[in-house]
Parts: sequence; structure tokens; C-alpha cells
Amino acid sequence: MKEQLKKAEERMNRRVDHMCQEFAEIRAGRANPAVLDKVKVDYYGAPTPVNQLAAVSVTEARTLIVQPWDASVLRQIEKAIQKSDIGINPNNDGKVIRLIFPPLTEERRKGIVKDVQKIAEETKVQVRNVRRDTIEKLKAMKKAGELTEDDLKQGEKKTQELTDKMTKKIDKISADKQKEVLEL
Repeated sequence: MKEQLKKAEERMNRRVDHMCQEFAEIRAGRANPAVLDKVKVDYYGAPTPVNQLAAVSVTEARTLIVQPWDASVLRQIEKAIQKSDIGINPNNDGKVIRLIFPPLTEERRKGIVKDVQKIAEETKVQVRNVRRDTIEKLKAMKKAGELTEDDLKQGEKKTQELTDKMTKKIDKISADKQKEVLEL
């Protein structure tokens, strides 16, 4: 039973970590190197992440600098950023690429908050699915004679407590991200 609960907690934590990663990739008006995480550059025939080809740094609140280690890939990085869906045009000065994040409109902020809420709700559904799977496995273990009725009830209770804990964590992370978006 403990093994099932441990697996459930690991699966739930992976869901929450994935949500945090998605939140980091949301462009919230502030320069964040994580927006380039999904941008791949064709480097000698292999799709390579930007952060493996260049130093990515934040110089001001809304400016991101991409400085390639090999100047010959500057053009490919610029093209990859233009093709990506981050919605920012790169400025290439021959040595570095500057990404200037425009301030968000009130309408755009509200749209981002809705996206954050949607991602958080999807994550809660995934966590509840893990709870359901875990309880089904515990019931199967009882049916096979591996657990007693009391162990089953205790396992269900602990699984529910774990689910509640993860849901609260998701709500807190989501509220923090929404607050960050609205305060910019």
C-alpha cells in the first residue's frame, strides 16, 4: 500500500512540476529566459535548444539578450525565434539578439489569467485521475487478498489527503502566477 501511495505522490508531483513549467513559458510582459525553452535552432542538421547555443540573460525588466557562443549561428537563432510562437520580433545587431517584451494591455492580461486558470484546472483533473487510479489499484489489491478492509479505507483516506494537499498547492501556484500577471 505504501508503494502505491508513493507512486501516486510522484505522479502528482510530476503533474504539478509540468504545470510550473507551462507557467514559466507564459509570456507575462516581463522578460523570462524560459520563453525560449521550446525554441529549437537547426544547428548542423540537429534541432538544438537556444540555451545550448547561446547565453540568454535578462538585462532590464522587459529585455532579453541572446548572445551566441558561435557568431555564425546568430542568423539561425533569429530565424528560429521568428518562426516560434512567442510573438516577439528579435532585433539583431550583428553580435547579440535583443528581445523587447512590450507592456501588456489589460485585455491581454485577462486572457493570460484565463489561460493560467485553465492550465491549473487541467492539472487538478490530472491529479484527481491519479487519485482514481490509485484507489482502483488499492481495491484490486484488497480483492486479491493483499489488503484488509481497514488497510483499504486507510489507503483511500491517505490518497484523498494527498490529493487535497496537491490541489491546494496548485491553487497557490496558480494564484501567485495570476497576481504576477495582473500586477505588471
